[in-house]
Amino acid sequence: METIILIIFILGYLAITLEHNLKVDKLVPALLMMALAWACVAIGIDGFETWFDSANHSLMNGTHGTENFTSLGHEDRMGIMESTLLHHFGKTCEILIFLIGAMTIVEIIDHFNGFSTIKRYIKTNKKSTLLWIMSILAFILSAIIDNLTATIVLITILRKIIPSNKDRIWFAGMIIIAANAGGAWSPIGDVTTTMLWIGDKVSTLKLIEYLILPSLICMIIPTLIASYLKPFSGNFESPPNEGEDNSKGPLMLYLGLSLIVFVPVFKTITHLPPYVGMMLSLSIVALVAELITARQFSMSSIGDELSSQEAGHHKSPTFGALSKIEMPSILFFLGILMTVAALESLGMIYIFGNDVMQSGMNLDVFVMLLGGGSAVIDNVPLVAASMGMFQEPLDSTVWHFIAYAAGTGGSMLIIGSAAGVVAMGMEKISFFWYLRKIGWLALIGYLAGAGVFILFEKFLI
Repeated sequence: METIILIIFILGYLAITLEHNLKVDKLVPALLMMALAWACVAIGIDGFETWFDSANHSLMNGTHGTENFTSLGHEDRMGIMESTLLHHFGKTCEILIFLIGAMTIVEIIDHFNGFSTIKRYIKTNKKSTLLWIMSILAFILSAIIDNLTATIVLITILRKIIPSNKDRIWFAGMIIIAANAGGAWSPIGDVTTTMLWIGDKVSTLKLIEYLILPSLICMIIPTLIASYLKPFSGNFESPPNEGEDNSKGPLMLYLGLSLIVFVPVFKTITHLPPYVGMMLSLSIVALVAELITARQFSMSSIGDELSSQEAGHHKSPTFGALSKIEMPSILFFLGILMTVAALESLGMIYIFGNDVMQSGMNLDVFVMLLGGGSAVIDNVPLVAASMGMFQEPLDSTVWHFIAYAAGTGGSMLIIGSAAGVVAMGMEKISFFWYLRKIGWLALIGYLAGAGVFILFEKFLI
């Protein structure tokens, strides 16, 4: 049955990569392979000899406080499968709800034309200069508001500066590289670094100390090369502002971004999951937006006999924002994460990692390959599996290298990171276009940053 599940994953993955050839949206094979994979797990539950305990990051073989899976009966196995499915669904939904909250805040800001505030600071009309501005902004913002949200924000700004999608997708591709690089050196910049931080594998100060330079190199080298490429040569003509600037735009921009930054502070104070803080931030932004809109509507509709309920519903910035968020990307993310969770639950990822380790492979080479694997298989379960493979102490260089590799390696394929998945949905970027045009730049940046980290590890740590 394990072979059948693996085949389902491979065929589903091929269908995702061939989305434009098959004329089928990528969320369809993602959801299909998720459902089929878990159906096969349920049907073949009595035939499996291994099971991965996600809570303890170890196989259920009687060690680390786990039960021996092979000695359990059908009912017990079904109970463990159901609890494991619920565990993975819960962890996945934490990410998705966080994503929905961030997307909604961004759309509310855009409702008030808030991003025109940042646009006004961009005075250049040279493509190469704009490339550097966007890359630097992505690198900094992703460390503060996470790489996913930074990508959403900057692509939203790009849409107001570069009218042509054909030109814009080049900038979007470089934003993915810079955002993933910026997220790697911050404990809140990427979900995998957050996992390592919460799991007491890395500390904030050491993470910044060890990874700021490799991550910076990972961003600078591809951007430097790209600035000499034809798509980033010459000038561009920015479209005129769409309508009048909203006087409340700057307020909503600063409020929205500040409350997104507040999320990790809220987590530190309350120790609650990040999505709770994001929902608090969203509620505050939505409340302010509704109050502003209600006041504007009330002042401009004196004597209007329209139904206030109907009019208010259509003018609500929150309602409008929720109708614009990328739900196909959300469902695609759900399908990918839950399919990989099925592979993880059967112990496939964990056993593969241990087999490689026992083969005597150099540890740095293994971590670099893990980074490459994060471009194909989501980096979350890979990092989760690695947390069970190694027993290194807090702030061991192994954990920091894993944080770098998993965070930046996903840039090599557009579906290798959450930032890439969202950019793919927002700008309709083809998998193979990204692979041909941007993937090699991401690979060069990844290898350059890894080389800097290894040199830093050998001579300075």
